Amino acid sequence: MQTVQQNSPTTHHGAGDYADGPRLLADIGGTNARFALEPGPNRIEAIKTLPAADYREFTDAVQAYLRQTGHPPVRHAVVAIANPVQGDQIKMTNHDWAFSIEAARQLLGFGTLLLVNDFTALSMAVPQLQAPDLRQIGGGAAAAGSPIGVVGAGTGLGVGGLVRGENRWLPLASEGGHVSFSPANPREASILAYGWRTYEHLSAERLVSGPGLELIHRALLDADGLPAKELKAGQIVELGLLQGDRLCKETVDIFCSMLGTVAANLAVTLGALGGIYIGGGVVLHLGDYFERSPFRARFENKGRMSALTRKIPTYVITAEYPAFIGVSAMLGEKLGDRRHASAG
Repeated sequence: MQTVQQNSPTTHHGAGDYADGPRLLADIGGTNARFALEPGPNRIEAIKTLPAADYREFTDAVQAYLRQTGHPPVRHAVVAIANPVQGDQIKMTNHDWAFSIEAARQLLGFGTLLLVNDFTALSMAVPQLQAPDLRQIGGGAAAAGSPIGVVGAGTGLGVGGLVRGENRWLPLASEGGHVSFSPANPREASILAYGWRTYEHLSAERLVSGPGLELIHRALLDADGLPAKELKAGQIVELGLLQGDRLCKETVDIFCSMLGTVAANLAVTLGALGGIYIGGGVVLHLGDYFERSPFRARFENKGRMSALTRKIPTYVITAEYPAFIGVSAMLGEKLGDRRHASAG
């Protein structure tokens, strides 16, 4: 795994630095824009998180970061973004930034500006993660070289995967968070019916995400004939897990169950005998409770495929900045760094 440091970038170039200067790494979500510099192989430094809402344009956030880090001589940059990346035009699903990749590259003066889906980047990080970066939930054992699935809930729901090619892992670009939500019991069916009042198509992302926790809670209040109440995701987790609020606790448990359904669907779709890896901020905020939650039981309860899903391990990614590891690998491969092409 790459060493991730939060120290300020150095201004001199040592023997281990890239000859053409430090590389800019970014991870752009619906809420935060995270940036770092990679002055040389296996060194990620000067990590900063900027609120995306503070900047009118994507390029404004990049320029603000570069100012804060002393205008390093960046020629090559890579950005993981919570959005499909198809062609030159980017229009974010969970934020209001829209831009041309080529126009942004020219404005910023970069020789390379590579945009990749955030969960494609997270998928590429998985082969480089070590045991301290992971927490296994439940049983199962990974089959070496088999497909790997990646899923994570944050502002939205990200889905990715990896398949093994000749001497390298190949990432699967996916917008699997937008598959149709599938309820597993009458309580979840009532949540689906509530969601249909607002959305013609209720995707998995509408429920298995931070905003989804809030939607589940509103739906349960409605189903139980209780007065409407607007709680934020963090409040729901605190009230449910720390203060014993019954409905908030049920909300968290239903969220974990729904995530188990999404993860199991991905596992059987990909044949992910290499394991399912869980990223995103929501599960990390649940802490140790996630291990006791209904997640794994739902994952293993897959009807005629239950024998298969019981064999597949599920891991929470606990590394603090895994997307940087993935984008570094993808930019290195584009620029011809052979150390990345055969990783894993």
